[in-house]
Amino acid sequence: MDRSGGQSEDPFAGEVRGELSPRAARALWWGSAGLVLSVLGTSVIVAGTEHGRRLPMAVALVLAQVCALRWQPRAPVAVLAVNAVTGLAVWALLPAVTLTGALLAAQVSLCMLSATRPRRVSVWALAAMCLPAPLAFGRGGGAGLMVYLLAVVLAWTVGQWRRAQRERIRAELRRAVVEERARIAREVHDVVAHTLSVMVIQAGAADDVFTEQPEQARQSLRAIETGARSALGELRLLLRAFRPDAEHDGTGEQREPVPSLARLDELADSVRATGMTVHVQCEGATDGLPAAVDLAAYRIVQEAFTNTLRHAAGADEVSVRVTAEGECVEVTVVDNGRAPQGSSAAAGAGRGLVGMNERARLVGGSLRAGPLPGGGFEVAARLPVEGAL
Repeated sequence: MDRSGGQSEDPFAGEVRGELSPRAARALWWGSAGLVLSVLGTSVIVAGTEHGRRLPMAVALVLAQVCALRWQPRAPVAVLAVNAVTGLAVWALLPAVTLTGALLAAQVSLCMLSATRPRRVSVWALAAMCLPAPLAFGRGGGAGLMVYLLAVVLAWTVGQWRRAQRERIRAELRRAVVEERARIAREVHDVVAHTLSVMVIQAGAADDVFTEQPEQARQSLRAIETGARSALGELRLLLRAFRPDAEHDGTGEQREPVPSLARLDELADSVRATGMTVHVQCEGATDGLPAAVDLAAYRIVQEAFTNTLRHAAGADEVSVRVTAEGECVEVTVVDNGRAPQGSSAAAGAGRGLVGMNERARLVGGSLRAGPLPGGGFEVAARLPVEGAL
């Protein structure tokens, strides 16, 4: 799980789909603008000293390119066209500026377009960027032509590399979701099988005493009704989790008993054995929860513990709070660690967060996770009880 990021209800949202968060978009703009201003802006000022009348117009065109870069995550094709036209205008005004430098902003836009748009679109953009190559040859000869083509192809290639990286992250997240859904399906199967077995026994007991002890038969029938409602909720969860893209598990491995919040102290003890201080606080009755909600809450706490042990640098204390109210169960896990420098979902992290989100989503709940302002990391889930019945 990536401790440096926040949460998202959709595990494939954001940059994995080619979109950028507002913070990432601002960082991209500042970086691109700084590059264009420092390289192209400096070249324009130096070359414009001998063309006093042309310098203000060239500077205005450079600023227009910088402003256009603000919208490149949303409309990279339009921004590329604007930067290409203004870049050629700068080069026409100040021939002392190389064509490669004048079209620097366009190359940045080409990189962004290559990373976020289909390959056929980026290939057409690459071809369009190669059209001014004869101008580079006419001004700088073979060396100028080679430098320009290398710069354009490099910008396109970097974008393709970034696109391939995003595709790999998307594949890993999809695989994580499939594995988590298959795991949920196996566990729900065990719960439903147990519930139906109890219903069969209760039905047999009710039939045996139906005439002699009608009150006991009624108790058995009420137990059957309760079990049937619970089993119905589990089957709904199973149908949501066991999608056509879920992989079939034919290993035949013996499964452990389905965990629940009743075994939360055992889970905490296993974490304490690593030297971590664990505080567990439970409010409200958790023994009557639907099995799907009970299991989801337990798995979320378990994954949050794993996240603390693996990724919380310097953490030595973690607190768990489970609050069971009338309509929902709230689970909060907070540690006092810090995110390691350089952590990134691109390195294969993020699978734990995907699993927790999937657990919460399948029972109709929500989950948020992220660092706290004063230090530490928090995982908070809200799981409805009524929606799981």
